[in-house]
Order: sequence, then C-alpha cells, then structure tokens
Amino acid sequence: MKTAFLLTGNELMSGDIVDSNSAEMAQMLFEIGLSVDTKVTVGDDRAALHAYIDSLSREHNILIVNGGLGPTQDDLTAEILAQTADLPIEEHPVARAHLEAWCERRGVALSPANLKQAMLPAGCRIIPNDRGSAVGFEIDLHGCRVMTTPGVPSELRLMMRHHILPTLEADASICFDKLQCFGLGESRIQQMVHDHMPNWPVSMDLGFRAGMPLLEVKLRSKGEPELHQHTLAKLHHLLGEHVVCEGSGTLPNTLVALLAERGEQITFAESCTGGRMASEITSVPGSSAVFGAGFVTYSNAMKCDMLGVNAATLAQYGAVSEHVVLEMVNGAMGRSGAQWGVAVSGIAGPDGGSDDKPVGTIWIAWGKQHAMKTRRLRLRMDRSMFQRMVCAMSLDLIRRDLLGLEAEPSYFGRYL
Repeated sequence: MKTAFLLTGNELMSGDIVDSNSAEMAQMLFEIGLSVDTKVTVGDDRAALHAYIDSLSREHNILIVNGGLGPTQDDLTAEILAQTADLPIEEHPVARAHLEAWCERRGVALSPANLKQAMLPAGCRIIPNDRGSAVGFEIDLHGCRVMTTPGVPSELRLMMRHHILPTLEADASICFDKLQCFGLGESRIQQMVHDHMPNWPVSMDLGFRAGMPLLEVKLRSKGEPELHQHTLAKLHHLLGEHVVCEGSGTLPNTLVALLAERGEQITFAESCTGGRMASEITSVPGSSAVFGAGFVTYSNAMKCDMLGVNAATLAQYGAVSEHVVLEMVNGAMGRSGAQWGVAVSGIAGPDGGSDDKPVGTIWIAWGKQHAMKTRRLRLRMDRSMFQRMVCAMSLDLIRRDLLGLEAEPSYFGRYL
C-alpha cells in the first residue's frame, strides 16, 4: 500500500508556515501500520499541482492532498484535481449544506466566496470537516484513492482521526503503544534500556518523539502481541515514576484525572509564569471539578493585596524567596478553599538577575495544606522555555505527590 502526501500552499514554500501537518499525518498512519513513501510540497501553481497530482496518483495507492480547500482564489485543489481527473466542477449539495450550517452557527451570511468551497469535482465523495467551513472530498484517479484535507491543523487532525483512518485498511498484526514521560531525555532512556534490558528483542522497534514538556516513547512490533506486551511492561517498569501516562495523554489531563478521583481541588499562585498553569489545567474538559481559582500576582503590591503576603516578608527576603512563595501558596489555598496548591516566583529574564539571584532562579512551593514543600532551582533557558518548564515541573510535582512518590525527582539535579 504505497502512500504519498502532497502539501500545497505558497505559505509553505516561503516559510511563513512550518509544515507540521505531514508529520502528524505520517504518525497517525504509522500507528496503524502504514508508511509514507513520498512527500511533495508545492506552491499555489496550477501547472505544478496538475503534474504532481497526476504523477503521484499513478505511482501510489493512496494520495492525501493537504491544503487549498479555502474560499480564496489561490485555493486551487478542487479545480486542479477535477481538471486532472477530467471531471466537471459542480456545486455539491452536501458541501453547500455544510457551509450553510457553518454560517448559521456563527450568525453570518453565506457569501459567494464561501460558496467556492462547495464547488467540487462531479461525483466526488465528501469527507466531513467537523470544525471548519471546507469539507474534504475524495475521488479515484488512475487506481489511486485521492483524498483532500484542510490545511488548518486542528481541522486536519479531526478529519484524519474520525473520517479517514477508520476507512483505511490497518495491519491487524501491528502492535503500537506510547508512553508519555517527563524528566528524562532520549539519550538517558536509550542508555537505561541498554543497561537494564540488554536482550532487547530485535523485532521490537523503540522510538522517541521529543516534545515539550513530555517525551514520547514509542514501542512498535508486528505479529508478536505477547512479546510486545511483555516488553512494554518491562519498559514501563524501567521508566517508572517518569511515566506520566500512556497513549496520547498530557500532564494537565493526568493531573485533572488524579484530582477528580480524590474529589479534591488545586489552586495556583503564579508570578513568573503569568497564568500559564491555570491555562494548562483549564484546557482539560471537566477541569472545573478540580479547579476553582488561580491567582496571577506579578507585582509585589498584588502579592500583598490578592494573597495576603506580608510586606515585611517581601522587604526582607525579596519576591523570589522561599518565604514569599510559602505565603503565596497559603494565601491562594485559603482564598480558594483548594486542598492542593502551587506557588512560583522567579526571574525569567533576560534581565533582572543579581549575584545571589541570577536570571533563571525560581522558588517553588507545592503540596497539600500543612505539608508544603519548597525548592530553589535555576533554569538556564530563554524566557519562553523557562515559563513552560516551570509550569510543567509544578504540575508534575503535584502529580508525584498525588501518587505518593516520595523520592525527589531526578530532574532537580539538573537545575541546581
């Protein structure tokens, strides 16, 4: 089953948009046992689009065309695909009905520009778009199944997951699992596997997908389900407390689930992270059950007014101090009624450091009421990465406490 991607758009060619869609589509296909043989990126050029659609469809069983389904004149996918297949363009009733419903939900009129998205090759089959205005469609060309998808990543993701992957013939003998880990890098995990699993089965493919904050560890095999499960169990045990979740979960999802199981709530008192923790937790559906309030107190005055931090404490120790983060977290918990809390105060940079508190210094207070822990760390990274990492560490520290993991996390040693 030979598969090809054709990515379209001048924005991809100029670098205005980075192609993340092909990586995500390839990953989804990989998980069901299909690989991508060819990937081509082309601008909004009629001749080039025609030539590549024609040649790729002759050489492959599946061709996924990404992009070019919008309402503007440079969205050429439907027109060129119809031309290549020698089909007339006509208004598709399902595509029009989709557009009408999409406009009605937003309280806007259906414009002539929008109607362009309903003009599709005659006889094509519609691929629903659960989020955007443009449906996808598919036709058979030169014995190849050609499918068109939107360029908007969130729309593409839903279309692939719910309407394309279920129609593809997956290899039933493929076993594929993912572990989402925090606090370990690829080289460290590879060395751990080398040292503690020296007889690694040659039929088990171990892979990594570096991300932030989680590192995805992938195990893929073919035709040996029992050996796969045995290897997965050993790998899970080896990585231990660093495994946040299995599958495609996240730190916030895991934390919300753990808190919900206990019927408890969390609050955040944020300074240098500027509300990132609250944003992360509330991105999870159902988070209102475990999160009632968070506090972004960037200035010293707001730390006093909103959280009750003592002005004398700030004067004596400074905002980036153990004493202040303890008063911050206690103030946040007292005002929110939450059982768990995190407070952070740090120097994200690039300016503002001193000899005793250089840029990258962070104080964290976390835990349950009357059982607070604190830690001073230094993260030598740029401002954006600093905020992301402080947020991730804070969520992970609460996760570890909820699971009763008593050992200090290994990543503390890297940020002393």
